[in-house]
Amino acid sequence: MNAATLSDIEQARFNMVEQQIRPAGVLDEAVLDSLFAVRREQFVAPAMRALAFSDIEIPLRLDGADTGESMLTPKLEAQLTEALKLSHTESVLEIGTGSGYQAALLAYHVYQVTSVEINPRLAAFAAQNLQRNGVTNVHVETGDAHNGWGSNEYDAILVTGSVPETIPDGLKYQLRVNGRLVIVVGTAPVMTVKRVTRTSAATFETENLFETLIRPLRGVTASKFKF
Repeated sequence: MNAATLSDIEQARFNMVEQQIRPAGVLDEAVLDSLFAVRREQFVAPAMRALAFSDIEIPLRLDGADTGESMLTPKLEAQLTEALKLSHTESVLEIGTGSGYQAALLAYHVYQVTSVEINPRLAAFAAQNLQRNGVTNVHVETGDAHNGWGSNEYDAILVTGSVPETIPDGLKYQLRVNGRLVIVVGTAPVMTVKRVTRTSAATFETENLFETLIRPLRGVTASKFKF
């Protein structure tokens, strides 16, 4: 890659942060730093790389075939990361790995990320992206985690697809006390990003953060949705 091309990429990354993400209200300097440190263009399918910094959902196409999934917009990825209020000693569960980019952003801020992807081909793609970019504190697993995953508790949980109405109890009860779950709830055209904080063994506090629109999470009310 020549110097001019590298300069163009860094200018595009700078523009993404300054023209999309800051204006969207993301002001946490650690989150902004992670957007420069994690190279988004390295997580995009090669044919779509020219769109890596665009304010759009980028389709995840592998070997020319559409997986039916897409990367979230850069500003939403940043907003979700900020909403989790992460710290370096924490462990995170991500549901819906996609390209691995969101997991890499989370990994910049925490000790360990477990990311679960229902599509085996996407799980492999994400794992390759993470390995190639030197992200060693993300463990990608394959399966349906819409109602939780395993028996561990986590300091934070992020769900990268929407659920229609009810936040699954299986996810809430995988939070440690003071842990945060960020999830998008609703159906098109109205969806709300919510943050659920576990305040005690049996109590939770829910905040409505902002509205957005993303694809439904696979495995949730699958009979009602086509992907």
